[in-house]
Amino acid sequence: MNLLNLLLQAAPEALPVDPDSAKVAVQNFAGSLASDPSATLQQLAREGIQFGLKVLAALAIYLVGAWIIRRIKRILTRVFERRGTEKALATFVTSFASIGLTVILIIITVSTLGINTTSLAALLAAGGMAIGMALSGTVQNFAGGIMLMVFKPFKAGDFIEAQGFTGTVTDVTIVSTRLTTLDNRSVVIPNGALSNGNINNFSHNPLRRVDWTVNVKYGNDVQKCIDTLLELVKADGRVIGSEVAGAADPFVALSTLGESGISFTVRAWVRSENYWDVFFAYNRAVYTELPKRGISFPYPQLDVHIQQS
Repeated sequence: MNLLNLLLQAAPEALPVDPDSAKVAVQNFAGSLASDPSATLQQLAREGIQFGLKVLAALAIYLVGAWIIRRIKRILTRVFERRGTEKALATFVTSFASIGLTVILIIITVSTLGINTTSLAALLAAGGMAIGMALSGTVQNFAGGIMLMVFKPFKAGDFIEAQGFTGTVTDVTIVSTRLTTLDNRSVVIPNGALSNGNINNFSHNPLRRVDWTVNVKYGNDVQKCIDTLLELVKADGRVIGSEVAGAADPFVALSTLGESGISFTVRAWVRSENYWDVFFAYNRAVYTELPKRGISFPYPQLDVHIQQS
């Protein structure tokens, strides 16, 4: 641009020309060089030196800026590692910061050369808007992934229920989460939907309460049933009591008087990893031991009364 201005200004006596015409500019420069070669060459040298200094300044700014960006990336990486941030989130934030700073550095470097960057900034803004509209679903998943990694409602290895699926979290990325269901299916859930829905995390707390409902026939001794059910649940060594913070002693109570029998509620606290093993083991113990103790299970029954007129 500076050279073009020099060529245009070098021959004021020339015919009026279009400033955007390189051909006419060259003709004017040739005319000026023919009429006053010394002054023209001196002015050309001065403009060349000024442009060269701008190029050197722009190169220095770019090199220093690139070095600063690399330093910022290393600092962010160390901070994320020190705080134990999820790897996917750390990588995304570091890359996003690097790209954003690089774009700013390029604009500053170009403006140092004397080039108007207004149109360049407008072009970048329009391009960013177009890309954002085209990838609106992906951007939503990115935002959902950031929310999940910041608030951490679950982590890899947790057993969760979400979006109609139940399974173990095997992988959490910035856009999706992968579950392995109990029947060994691999399910990929977009993070956008996952962050906006309900998440039931069975593994978040170290302790869980196991609940059972045991039905017996009318006529059974209530206290005997309570004592037997309590004895069976306490016999399992995996059941914990109030000696563990956050837990309570096993509990049995008569809860319902049904149509065909009475129901007892049994509650016990276990560690989360033992939940299903204790649940199934107690069901087996109840089915096996109660008949041996003279406690019978109910069957659906209907009393019919016939009245003759």
